[in-house]
Amino acid sequence: MELSEGEIETIKDRLHELELEHRDLDVAIAQLQEGAGHNQLPIQRMKKRKLLLKDMIHRYHSMLIPDQPA
Repeated sequence: MELSEGEIETIKDRLHELELEHRDLDVAIAQLQEGAGHNQLPIQRMKKRKLLLKDMIHRYHSMLIPDQPA
């Protein structure tokens, strides 16, 4: 199935949002880990969210790759 130009732009926009959130979580996790006596629960939740984002980013990247004929 071929994507329309509008669908491609929507996917690229969503991909950009996900990549920004992923990067923001990197920074937040690093800051929490630097703090003395940091609580592991928020860090674990952020890491789990980060993994979910990574999977979503991979899925969106795959959507942008055109199908190869057999």
